[in-house]
Amino acid sequence: MEPEGSIEALIVRLDDASLDVRHDAIRQLAGRGADAIDPLLAALGRAGTPDQRWYPAVALAKIGKPAVRPLLEALEKNKDPEFRRYVAAALGEIGEPAVDPLIQALATDDRELRGFISRALCRIGKPATGALLECMKSDDETLRSSASLTLWQMGGDGLSMMVDQVKKESDKRS
Repeated sequence: MEPEGSIEALIVRLDDASLDVRHDAIRQLAGRGADAIDPLLAALGRAGTPDQRWYPAVALAKIGKPAVRPLLEALEKNKDPEFRRYVAAALGEIGEPAVDPLIQALATDDRELRGFISRALCRIGKPATGALLECMKSDDETLRSSASLTLWQMGGDGLSMMVDQVKKESDKRS
């Protein structure tokens, strides 16, 4: 039996019927920081329902920057689309600290993985646009294309920035 305040006991509380209990478990897990990352990823990997995926993903997002690298590694290794969807959401919620590692991962040959990375960058929004615009100048066609599509999917600021970039590039060639 796990002690009441152990990471595993807190993860079990993420399935509690009480929303208050689940929120308290998220807060405590986030407070455990890096020590909670691997157990939360394991819980996310064995989850069978959206709620069972959602709460570990929220806790991982609240851990923040220390969770970015392990989340990206898990995103690359685990091919389950539902797992990837929730990991991408967690990365998107972490926000700006996840931008550079996500941009680096965007050049992957794994087309499906690029889609999830793009979703995370879209969720981050404006803080990711500068790095995505830089990617549009890359010699790597996959990276350029992925960056363009991500900016397009962002709509609003991302789309207008992409159009401005394309115009600038076009003007340089003229």
